[in-house]
Amino acid sequence: MIVGTAGHIDHGKTALVRALTGVDGDRLAEEKARGITIELGFAYADLGGGGITGFVDVPGHERLIHTMLAGAGGIDMALLVVAADDGIMPQTREHLAILDLLGIRRAIVALTKADLAGPERRAEVVEEIRDALAGTNLGDAPVMAVSSVTGEGIDDLRAALAACEAEAAARDASGLFRFAVDRSFVLQGVGTVVTGTVLAGRVGLDDSVMISPMGLSARVRGIHAQNRKAAEGVAGQRCALNLAGDGVTKEAIHRGDLLLAPALHAPTARIDAELTLLASEPKPLGIWFPARLYSHAFETGVRIVPLQGPLSPGGRGLVQLVLEHPVAATVGDTFILRDTSASRTIGGGRLLDLRPPARKRSTPERLAWLEASRIEGPEAALSALVADPAEGMDGRDEMPAAVTVDLPAFLRDRGLPYRSLSQMPACVGVAAIGDLALSSSALDRLRADLLAQLQTFHEENPDLSGIGREKLRLSLTPRLPKDSFLRFLGEETGAGRVALDGAFVRLPGHMVKLSPEDEALFSRIHPQLLGEGRFRPPRVRDFANAFEIDEREIRRMMRLTQKLGWTDQIAHDHFFAREVTREMVAIILDVAEQSEDGWFTAPAFRDRVQNGRKVAIEILDFFDRLGLTLRRGDLRRINPHRVDLFGD
Repeated sequence: MIVGTAGHIDHGKTALVRALTGVDGDRLAEEKARGITIELGFAYADLGGGGITGFVDVPGHERLIHTMLAGAGGIDMALLVVAADDGIMPQTREHLAILDLLGIRRAIVALTKADLAGPERRAEVVEEIRDALAGTNLGDAPVMAVSSVTGEGIDDLRAALAACEAEAAARDASGLFRFAVDRSFVLQGVGTVVTGTVLAGRVGLDDSVMISPMGLSARVRGIHAQNRKAAEGVAGQRCALNLAGDGVTKEAIHRGDLLLAPALHAPTARIDAELTLLASEPKPLGIWFPARLYSHAFETGVRIVPLQGPLSPGGRGLVQLVLEHPVAATVGDTFILRDTSASRTIGGGRLLDLRPPARKRSTPERLAWLEASRIEGPEAALSALVADPAEGMDGRDEMPAAVTVDLPAFLRDRGLPYRSLSQMPACVGVAAIGDLALSSSALDRLRADLLAQLQTFHEENPDLSGIGREKLRLSLTPRLPKDSFLRFLGEETGAGRVALDGAFVRLPGHMVKLSPEDEALFSRIHPQLLGEGRFRPPRVRDFANAFEIDEREIRRMMRLTQKLGWTDQIAHDHFFAREVTREMVAIILDVAEQSEDGWFTAPAFRDRVQNGRKVAIEILDFFDRLGLTLRRGDLRRINPHRVDLFGD
């Protein structure tokens, strides 16, 4: 368990941690000289339960709130300190507001310097504390009087903390590794070391990690977890990691960086979030409001765009955060906003979508998406995200667009391992096309739309084999990405619902049909493809001249007969009847059989069909392209694996 202190300056936070652990969190000479905490302090102790509890001691000065926030991001429990002589002070209230905004729900309030207050004063301050806690997540936190000078209440507080640790559930370490850096330094003979909190997952010796957002690769050479040498660090522990790698230096790694499993590296500078604005704000928050954003140990400037109109003090709403610098974040991370002068806390909330659009960010569809993203738990959130909007139409005529979710991105942005991919679509009402999730009913409508469009197309275009794949993709709802659409077509083809014909898609039973006009024209041409001149029939231009018909119409109709299997285009605009093609195959087989070694020449074939040399070569080249014949210089032979190419 990690406990973070909070409270006004000079209320005894550091002294209390020293009394509990025996460790002085003030390590800087300036801190000891001035008697105040300036940087984060860390202490570890076995409080009696057998485990090691980590303490993060934060500064209480108003100008050091950014440092306090760097330490508060990964704590499990707060130790809110209020001096009995001073009572609730401004930084007490601000720290309490921050803890509440960060969603901290477990705390003990230490009424320090109890030796300086009698029973009446203690009771008065306890009443102040209860009033301050009312309406927050910490409203039921116990208040314990302690004195670091006399030792009063220290053993009871230590026991209470040990009991909290025993009751605390271990953080889920099944996610991918995430680690918030709050310090970077060099140890002589060791190298670059970073300290921080393991937010999720686990890390072991020699693991590869990514330093994000800059994208620097590193290897873990050593681990200290909860101040002890260890083989691995797990979620919920404070760790010191010894890193190695090209460019991995103290100067390259900064407070606020995250160490991640490489698959999670995807920094973003635009995030949609849920924001609670403190009631103490003087006026509503409007569009493009400037502020400072803090998340874990990260800090950057930000512009805020309310998505549902100006956000009133004390209100909660959806906003888009446009950051000055990219951040490595995860859906569900909490954040705090302060004004640009760092004089007050404005509000805070939770990140909902790491890849929002810059335009059309307030449409009903986007707001519905963000409402679904508010749901905790990846399975429930995925089900809500793809929930079919058509089911709530209430008689409206216009069909809403179905929502699709990129599953790998969904998992990555929630810090989940890719192996969860196969399990995610098992959510109630969720189907998948490859890596794309959508509702089961939306998939059913997509399939029905596919079949309906193909049926309509065939009825209107009986002379065409099918619809082009890209044209079909753009006409279907939802419009799938190209890779997902190809996967969808493959699945539909495998199920026998559609058939692929080159770049075209058709219904399995569809056959190209000639129009009555085309049939009449072909009935005039077909006899001339047979008879004595069948091995050298007229070309397209010859028929066009003879019938006084546009050459393009002849070509179009003949290509349709080729799709029907009635003709073969041996060379450009030179069509042979399929019966004649089969006859020529038989002749080639006989010519090859008559040759001594199976190899024959073009003249040998030409003499059998009594054709010109040029046309004979065109015919043999056609069979070469189909693989029926194999060529070696001027000689050819039969490919035995393709002899049935034109069989019935």
